[in-house]
Amino acid sequence: MRRVSVYEVWSVEEDTLHKFRVNSPADGWFPALEGLSWCITKSNLPYLDLFFFPHLKKVSICASWAESSFESEGLHEILPVIASTISALPVSTLQGLHLSVHPWAYFTASFSSVVLRCGPPLTVFTSTTPLSDTVIDHLIHLPHLHTWSIGGPPPAYSASSLPLVFPPLVELTLKGGTAREWFSLFERLEGPATPLSRVKESLKSLHINLNHPSPIIDVRFASPIRMFRNLVSLNVETFCHDTNSENRCVFKLNDDDVTKLAIALPQLQSLFLGDPCPENTCATTVACLLQISVHCVKLRELKIHFNTRNVVGDLKGISEDPNFQELRSLPRCTLMRLSVAFAPLALDRPGFKAVTNGMIDIFPCLRRCEGSEPAWIELSVGLANSRRAAVSVTLGFSFI
Repeated sequence: MRRVSVYEVWSVEEDTLHKFRVNSPADGWFPALEGLSWCITKSNLPYLDLFFFPHLKKVSICASWAESSFESEGLHEILPVIASTISALPVSTLQGLHLSVHPWAYFTASFSSVVLRCGPPLTVFTSTTPLSDTVIDHLIHLPHLHTWSIGGPPPAYSASSLPLVFPPLVELTLKGGTAREWFSLFERLEGPATPLSRVKESLKSLHINLNHPSPIIDVRFASPIRMFRNLVSLNVETFCHDTNSENRCVFKLNDDDVTKLAIALPQLQSLFLGDPCPENTCATTVACLLQISVHCVKLRELKIHFNTRNVVGDLKGISEDPNFQELRSLPRCTLMRLSVAFAPLALDRPGFKAVTNGMIDIFPCLRRCEGSEPAWIELSVGLANSRRAAVSVTLGFSFI
């Protein structure tokens, strides 16, 4: 057997693991085990080491308890056992490690001891636990690390912190409210021959998970992202309506800011810049959608704020403004779905037709706009009808 998964709801009899322990052969049950996925519970914890073998390559350990349950269920007594067990994890051949245990503060030391023992084979590391500067520094120096999820702030690096060299990361996830701190570090280290040289070329996916409250998404936030020119996926998770009691919009980019981002990231296939909110106070308009469509021709998924208060006039401006004529002559992306989330939309009948035609002009393959307002559903129907009409003209017959 090469892989074992033990979930919180165990589907076999309760004494099964105990029987494994009692009747274990000299070299263990699974000496060739390479993958272990374990959801720790109070009952299965004593048996976790049954699956610790020297050739493990991928390990995922998770557990989640409410703070109140530590007293009511007597969990405090097993904390040292959990920490000791995790610390004993064999890591010499480990290539992937995922740690998700809550409340994390109890396990920081044991997690750290495991990570510090990981060597060059490690390529994937994800953890919900904020780790010490020493641990993060160790991870940065692992030469083959390509997938990394970070739950805490960066160490206090500077341009003189050489021989600091970031690994050739392909996927990077920044969790919590520390993304701006990491971006600030990236800006300080940027240059033609810097610690970021490899990751600037290698990074394909950047996921930014911004916890409550969400920070402002402005030019200071977006500018550092432009250095990663080979990004294929950029996902910024933020929700304006969950940020504070005033329901303020946190999206502060304008059309020029979005244009610069699109020009800098021509390989994008997926672009999510937070859920558009109902406030409709953002400075971006549908004009930035044309810039995205032209400069990111590989784009397949898009979610972005844009103001809909004067969407008909904005679309008219795109079609009449000489500055947009060259753009409108260039190839555009084949985006089929536009996510507009909670963005408002109120149009009369002529307005629906104008917006339908304008959106097809920006995204020739667009089939629907996915939003909470009924008007977006109606607009999607208009997009579908226009597409059927275009097909009928091409084929020389009409649909009845």
